[in-house]
This record gives sequence, structure tokens and C-alpha cells, in this order.
Amino acid sequence: MREYRGSEIRNIAVVGHGGSGKTSLVDALAFVSGSSKRHGSIAEGSTLTDTAPEEIERRYSINLGCAHAEWEENKINLLDTPGFLDFQGEAIAGLAAADGALCVISATSGVEVGTERMFREAVSRGDPVLFVVTMMDKEHADFDAIYEQIKSRLTTKVIPIEVPVGEGASFHGIVNLFDKKAHVYARGAAAKSGAYEETEVPAEVKPLFDRYYAELIETIAATDDSLLERYLDGGEISRDEAIGAMKDAMKRMELFPLFCVSSTLNYGTRAVLSTIVDLMPSAYEMEEIHAFKGAEGDHTVEIHALDDAPLAAIVFKTQSEPHVGEVSVFRILSGSVTTGDEVYNATRDVAEKLNHLAVSQGRDRQEVSVLHAGDIGCVAKLRNTHTNDTLSTRAHPVRLPQIQFPEALVQMAIHATNRADEEKLQSGLHRLHDEDPSFETHWNAETHETIVSGMGERHLEVALAKLKRKFGVGAELRKPKIAYRETIRARAEGQGRHKKQSGGRGQFGDCWVRIAPTPRGDGIRFDDQIVGGSIPSKFIPAVEKGIHEAAERGVLAGFPLVDFKVELYDGSYHSVDSNEMSFKMAGIQAFKSVAPKCRPVLLEPLDEVEIVAPDESLGDVLGDLSSRRGQILGTETTTDAPGTKVRAVVPQSELHLYASALQSMTHGRASFRRQFKGYEEMPNEAAQRVVEEHSKEIAVE
Repeated sequence: MREYRGSEIRNIAVVGHGGSGKTSLVDALAFVSGSSKRHGSIAEGSTLTDTAPEEIERRYSINLGCAHAEWEENKINLLDTPGFLDFQGEAIAGLAAADGALCVISATSGVEVGTERMFREAVSRGDPVLFVVTMMDKEHADFDAIYEQIKSRLTTKVIPIEVPVGEGASFHGIVNLFDKKAHVYARGAAAKSGAYEETEVPAEVKPLFDRYYAELIETIAATDDSLLERYLDGGEISRDEAIGAMKDAMKRMELFPLFCVSSTLNYGTRAVLSTIVDLMPSAYEMEEIHAFKGAEGDHTVEIHALDDAPLAAIVFKTQSEPHVGEVSVFRILSGSVTTGDEVYNATRDVAEKLNHLAVSQGRDRQEVSVLHAGDIGCVAKLRNTHTNDTLSTRAHPVRLPQIQFPEALVQMAIHATNRADEEKLQSGLHRLHDEDPSFETHWNAETHETIVSGMGERHLEVALAKLKRKFGVGAELRKPKIAYRETIRARAEGQGRHKKQSGGRGQFGDCWVRIAPTPRGDGIRFDDQIVGGSIPSKFIPAVEKGIHEAAERGVLAGFPLVDFKVELYDGSYHSVDSNEMSFKMAGIQAFKSVAPKCRPVLLEPLDEVEIVAPDESLGDVLGDLSSRRGQILGTETTTDAPGTKVRAVVPQSELHLYASALQSMTHGRASFRRQFKGYEEMPNEAAQRVVEEHSKEIAVE
């Protein structure tokens, strides 16, 4: 591969709903360009970018895949993103590294929820978008219907650049509106290269061509005053003028071109490659980025895609490979790197050596001697570099803005199948987080469980499969325990007495305490009211320690008891038998004897949730929240996405797998966020069920 500079590089994220044909399109583009020697298929598990066993088995993308196509003296970096929402973090990483997007839509399935989400994500980042309708050779393919769906559900600014010649089994060509020519494709083996015969527009397509051509020219002219004036005067707009105007309009989010292909037959793929080169911005053309300068990041600096500028590159993907270790995939925003260079990781304040620089072509890596500003490359075995780290130089250290990965929505407890594998399990979980930051793990000290969080149940199931394959750890997922707490509602007092005599020196401790409730969140307060030395001051901390220890196990169901104060007001001691342990035991006994008389109640943790749901599903969402004992705080119409925003406070115990239920209710079109709100008293009936369940668990143990 020859060297490519920023003006010759296009970085394109291929996005869309799962099953829309993204991976097949990337495979076809790389194959037709000659950059890949094999035309793979999903059915055979041989596509260029779906290489993990989990992807081949399930027949859908899980990881961000990197490939490239060399076309018309340009290099097109293709970032194949997963389409299912469970793996949205990988798609976000792909968009963050790209300068434009191909939004892929199946000609049979049409616009789906993943299409909507990823199109809006690309637009929010200011990325030009090309729509590509795939599977035009499949039964029930309908280009016009897809065009209308895009206009009604995504944007009215979409405009076809091509018209298909035939649909379904009869699909055999396209008419390019710019060239005013038909590309008629060969059948069978001769069609593999995507070659075509250029002909005049077929008679059966002429009415459709005339309608779309007039619409195209009028739309383009409307984006440029000088072109519009000429168009209204009946003047001609040349092909080059139209393409230039469209490229400018795409940058301003005023136009979104629409194409059609068959990735299986390679029909239309050459036109897509040429259009990417013509209409998508090169890495050199991208606007400057503001980065934090220096390790402290106390001010910002502009980053430009120039080779002679200081190095600034961001690691947007980390993948673990057998016999290789971790491979860091990075995008160079400025400067250039040569294999063997030492760079500075300003994020972690460490130096790294870039040995064996390479570019990815699916599972294969091709070593290169140098990579220029704007390019995407990879390197193995960096010692302390992870996703979202910035690589720069010690002379000019910078930290680039980090990729904002989506928040995890589903939580489960994870347990190693074999207890001896617990250490390996923890190591494997942290390695999986390094590969996929949207997969999170932490230890819950209250429930004594390892908790894993992800974008959905499928996300966590795939994580289990990776744990087994990569790290040899079998594990199972369970419903997480809820960190309930206990408190009291009344005041009481009583004695705690510990006496033990079994020959020799005995044990004696005696204390009297008052226990009373305090405001929520106050914790445990201890007040020494001893006067006259009834308990020596050296033993008083032992009483407090005993009460704290007893409170950890509560009185109702063994949950920590909180938000109360203790007054130690009297007691007695023995000059020989009293010691710290005796008074600690007396404190425990005092708590056990007094706390049950203080009307103990159960507290449950609550989360505040924020849901954006389509209006047609709002009733179902509100009804479901009420059935989960949710308290609705308010609703409001959203401006950044269609639908209504709902805010509510819901018990954590009622939110297990809620994200999955919400997506089912709204056909995947809702978004959901949650954050811890606090603890509140639990209704008596629900509390009684928890106490009974906990008693059964203790009995089984």
C-alpha cells in the first residue's frame, strides 16, 4: 500500500439497524476496489469485518470492524459498526473516528429504530451522511417506498442520486442522475468486479428518471443563490457544479444523497465508492478540533490535520487478540507517525513505543512505515494505553476530547461457575471493559456481589461468551441483590449486659442506652451522657463499636440499620472482670434489646429515571411506571428528539431489566437514563415480602 496524505483519505462510518446490510456492503466495497481479495458472505461467516466467533455464530456484528478501500487514488477507511442497540457503544466509537457516515437501509425492512438512532447521532456530530439502500435484489425490495420512509421518519432533505433499473429479482442496473446514463450490470461471474455497461436511460425508467432529475437539480439549485438564479432563468447546471454544490450543502446538513446497491451482486458499489471520493470531506478538509494542552489541561489549543503539526491521535478502539495481546486502533488528528516512534500518552503520563505500525483489513493487519494526519492505524502491545487515551509528544502534550460512550442500562450480578476462578473472572471483566467501555463492572460492598452493566441483555450474554473463549472462565448471571436498609420510627431505651464467668478471670460489661430516630441520611450518631464514672471513659468507645457492629445486621431482615442516635446514659463495671471486649458485647446486647422496640421499618433504594418515549407509547409507559410503584415527577415535550420526556422516581427493586421492557413497549424507540435518588421507607406489604424472602434465604444457607 502506498502512503496516503490527509487530502487523499476519507474516514467513513457505516451505520444503520442490525441486519440492514452494513457488513456485506463494507465487504463488497473493499472487494470491488481490489483492496480485499475475497468476496465474503454472512451465511458462510466469511465477511471481511465480522471475524469474532460470537459474530460468526450469531450472524450479526458485535464489534467495530475496520477495513479500507483504495479508489481513484484515494484511501477510504471503512468503519463497520454494529446495528443492534446492545452494542451501540461500538457504533459511537466508529462515528467519533469518522468524518462522514453511510446510513444503510434494507430495501425490504426499511427505516428501523437503529436507523433513526444512528442517523440522528451522525447529524448531531455534524457528519455528512449518504443514504444507501441495500438488498435491491431481494424479493419485495421497494426503492420508492424507502425514499418516502426516509422523508417521513428521518429527513425531508434526502434526495435520490440514482434510480434503480428493476427491483427484486429483476434488479439489473442503476441510472445515475448526474451522468444521465444507465449502468447495466452483467450477470453471474462477470458481475463480481461490479463492472457495468453504460447505456442510455431505458424507456421503462425514463418517467421516473425525469421526475427525480428535476427534483435533484431544483433541490441543489435551492442551496446556492447563483445556481438558483441560473436555474430559474432556464440555464444549465453542469455536473461538476452540481457535485460541488451538493458537497457544500451536505456539510451544512442541507442535503442527504440517496443511493441503491446490491452488495451480494456488487451492483452499484463502484458508484458508491466514487461518490464517497467526490462528496465526502477528506481528513484534510475537516474543521479544527480543540484539545486540552499539557498534562494539566489548563487551556485549549486548536488541532489541524497537518503533517508538520505536532502529533495528536486518539485511541478509539482496543481489541484483544490471541497470541498478540491488546491491539490499539487510533485516529491521527494531526502530525504523522513512523514505525518505531516513541510517543507520549498524556492521559496516563507514560511513554509508549509504536513498533509495527499497521492498518487493518478485517482480521488482517498490513504493516506500514508511516501514517499521515487524518489516517487510521493500529499497533499492538502498548503497555499502558487504553480506549479514549491521547497519544502526542512530550514536547507538545495534548489531551483530545474523550468519546462519550452511552450509559449502561442493564445490571446483573455475575458469579464464576467455579469458585476457584474468581480471580480470573475479575481480570477478564476488566479486560472486557478495556475493549468495550460501555461494558462496566464494579464490586457492590453492601450486597457482596460483582455487578456487570451493559446496554442490554444481549450485550451481557455476549460478554459471558467472550469470558469463556478468551479467558477460560465460566460464569453465570443472576438478578442483583437489592441493598435494602433498615431504620426506626420510635424512641426506646434499655439495658445491655454481658457477664461471663467460667473459672479464673471473668467478663463483665453493663450499659443503658436510649435509641431514637434521626433525619434521613444522618447515619449513626453516638452521644456519651455518662456522668459520675459509672462506665470508665476508656470503655465507652467499645460500647459505640458494639452498637455499630450490631447495626450492620439490623433487626428485621439483617440489613444495615441507619439514621438513628444512641445516648449512653448509665451502666456499671467490675474493677477486675471489665474490659473493652466485655463492653463491646454489652453494646451489641443493648442494641439487640432496644432497637426492636423502636418500630423498625425497611428502607428501599430509589432511582430517578428519565425516559424519552414516542407519543403513541406514552400511555403504556406511564401505566407501566405506576405498576412498578413509580412516582411521576412530570412530563414535557422534547426538542432534540421526537417524543415526550418523563421523569419519575422508581424503587430499584422494580427496575430489574426495565430497559428491555421499555424497548419492547416502544418498539425500541425510547431512551432511558437512571441515577440514584436516595432511600425511602418501603410500603408495609412490600417490606413484609422482602423480610419473608430474606428469612427463607437464611434458612437455606
